[in-house]
Amino acid sequence: MKLAVMQPYLFPYIGYYQLAYCSDMFIFYDDVTYIKNGYINRNSVLTKNGRQLFTLPVNNASSFTLIKELDFSNNVKKILSSIQQAYSKSPYFSDVYPIVEKIFKSENRNVAYMTSQSIIEVFKYLEVNFKYTYASLVDYDNTQDAKNKLYQFCDIFNSNEYINTIGGKDLYHKDYFIKQGINLGFISSCEFDYNQFNNNSDFESNLSMIDVLMNCSKMEIMNIIGKYNVE
Repeated sequence: MKLAVMQPYLFPYIGYYQLAYCSDMFIFYDDVTYIKNGYINRNSVLTKNGRQLFTLPVNNASSFTLIKELDFSNNVKKILSSIQQAYSKSPYFSDVYPIVEKIFKSENRNVAYMTSQSIIEVFKYLEVNFKYTYASLVDYDNTQDAKNKLYQFCDIFNSNEYINTIGGKDLYHKDYFIKQGINLGFISSCEFDYNQFNNNSDFESNLSMIDVLMNCSKMEIMNIIGKYNVE
């Protein structure tokens, strides 16, 4: 069984969805500290003037607080207005905007909940069977270092294969995982593009998944999600 673990992000870039898609079980790492000024609560969309960063404020944001212990602000009017203006004429706006609005206007403002829902709801839209849980619901020793936490997760879920983002090559070594009976793989996206209806210049990559959803059909999105390598 393939296992993947990642902090939840708010409508992240498609590489996150590729990691989740290639796993048999995905763990939202919600009981680690929040990354202030990171991308848990922000990403970029494409407007007629180019890339535009959106940021959903986190109340009392602190790098000393666990993700699951924080809440998002209710101030979403400006963000939703920007997304609506940017994509109102996109081919899949009427299908996708209600999903985006539902997430941003969620009554449950918990950061772990809302961010993970931006992954879960997208897979529901794509009709993908996505198996997941939250680290905070797993009975493991979270006082261990990062590597040993992953060993524990693999043991608990009887997983002999762990998939990490390509950025983890500097942190984790395959030999160490092999000694634990685990095959470690690193996922990376293949090159791809798609028609961005409001873009008359070069393709803008690594935008929020919102951009992909607004511009592509479900079939096109699944084709893009499948364009990855694991080494």
